[in-house]
Amino acid sequence: MTKIFNDPSDFVEEALAGFCDIHSDLVRQVAGGAVRRHRPAQPKVAVLAGGGSGHYPAFAGLIGQGFADGAVVGNIFTSPSAQQAYAVAKAAESGAGVVFTYGNYAGDVMNFGMASERLAAEGIAVENVLVTDDIASAPPSEADKRRGIAGDFTVFKIMGAAAEAGADLAEVVRLGRKANDRTRTIGSAFSGCTFPGASAPLFSLPDGQMGLGLGIHGESGLFDTDLPSAMDLGQELVTRLLAETPEGTGTRIAAILNGLGSTKLEELFVLWGTVAPLLRAAGYTLVMPEVGELVTSLDMAGVSLTVTWLDEELEPLWVAPAETPAYRRGNASREAGVLAVEGTSDGGADVAAFVATAGSRDYAGACVAALEAARSSIHEAEEQLGRLDAIAGDGDHGRGMVRGIDAAAAAASIALGQGGGAGDVLIAAGDAWADKAGGTSGVLWGAGLRAFGECVGNSAAPDAVELAAAVTAFADRIVQLGKAETGDKTMVDALLPFAAEFSRLAAEGQPSGKAWEEAAVLATSAATATAGLLPLKGRARPLAEKSLGTPDPGATSLAMVFTVMGPHFTAAPAREPAGAQA
Repeated sequence: MTKIFNDPSDFVEEALAGFCDIHSDLVRQVAGGAVRRHRPAQPKVAVLAGGGSGHYPAFAGLIGQGFADGAVVGNIFTSPSAQQAYAVAKAAESGAGVVFTYGNYAGDVMNFGMASERLAAEGIAVENVLVTDDIASAPPSEADKRRGIAGDFTVFKIMGAAAEAGADLAEVVRLGRKANDRTRTIGSAFSGCTFPGASAPLFSLPDGQMGLGLGIHGESGLFDTDLPSAMDLGQELVTRLLAETPEGTGTRIAAILNGLGSTKLEELFVLWGTVAPLLRAAGYTLVMPEVGELVTSLDMAGVSLTVTWLDEELEPLWVAPAETPAYRRGNASREAGVLAVEGTSDGGADVAAFVATAGSRDYAGACVAALEAARSSIHEAEEQLGRLDAIAGDGDHGRGMVRGIDAAAAAASIALGQGGGAGDVLIAAGDAWADKAGGTSGVLWGAGLRAFGECVGNSAAPDAVELAAAVTAFADRIVQLGKAETGDKTMVDALLPFAAEFSRLAAEGQPSGKAWEEAAVLATSAATATAGLLPLKGRARPLAEKSLGTPDPGATSLAMVFTVMGPHFTAAPAREPAGAQA
């Protein structure tokens, strides 16, 4: 259990600040994460690792010579926001382009993708390399759906060494994807991990059992089984990995036996005593293998085994020197170049002056009240939402929603005080939600609120039909980004019924308050009904069977929020369409 903290909501920020202080000779903190202390003397590709916190030394601990140029740091087990990724890239870019590299999780894909679009629009060459090494998360026929776990380390190392050697962006990307294609990982958990301030772990296992096929975000294994001896566990891990040997590979491999956070090194050494002979007996030469904690999961007890099949291109990069706060290999030359100055711009834009009508400003007050009502509701439901998410996910949905709605409500209040109209207020709320919450739900709620605000505008309070159009814009943007459909067991299962019902009733002339109330009842019912669905998207997908019987946390929270927002969004001074019923 994580025992040292102040306010749990500040844990990540305080940990990053402490890390950057103790390692100030190698790294410096910037908005969104950290980068190398020195900028390169000549332009080089900036390799930027990233993802949620809780995995140290991944990701910030790998910043340095021969490895990453920077790390984008999200909240615990939550993808960083697009703004964070953009800001770190701006701080690290030196003229040869940037490549984001991260595990294959929906929130990371969305947020790094949006940051890439913004960088590209500014003329900065940018690419993304996803890691998909976890063989337990999808079958070989769906390898592109696999999540990234401890194989992150190998892929990041090879890309960092290639960039250090002067490879251009296309070559760094090619080598990173090649390394990913040749990397496989399988893991096992002995106990769950606990968030700072939480009273219980995200999952638990009966005494004498382990979960095989765990994730690194506190997800439980795909199935539980009796805890075997070290010899039997080693045999299980090696057999499963070698069964997925890529075609056309040779006999030289990089192997990593990784501890997840609470497994003692002595235990790993015992397990290595089984793993190494088995790999050698299979005809493999082990090239600079690693045993230790490289990609962790807070205080989880567990192990993972990673194998990367090397060749004449990849092996020199795997063995190349590196010097980072958490990892050193060989004799890396000390950083040369320009000592970076503090206070590098985070890429934020100047605040534009608000222009809105008096009617829109009046309605903006109702929008702020709607967000405050949602804030109270989500705070009350935080623990419940976390429990729902922990069944087949990482248990962070409640905390992520709290971070998002807190930021949104604060930003909306500030925009209102500065004279913003309804559209301005909702756009500010959406942008703040996406930036501070991160993760899949963060980027979706943020983008949805922005679309809602853009549709409402700043010229007048909306009538029922105009409000329905804004709800539809919210839903369309979320579906466009998340690619989910009804039945996938996501927030969309509650959102689309709400949008359709509210639009239908508004078009029929129902008063907006009555229409919203009836649509919210339907959304709540639809959210409850997701208990009978198997998830087809997101982190819960690999543990689909475990989620059966439990409502989707995203659909549940959406129904909660829309229910309490309704009386404010539909209150006066909103105008009703001609012919509306009393």
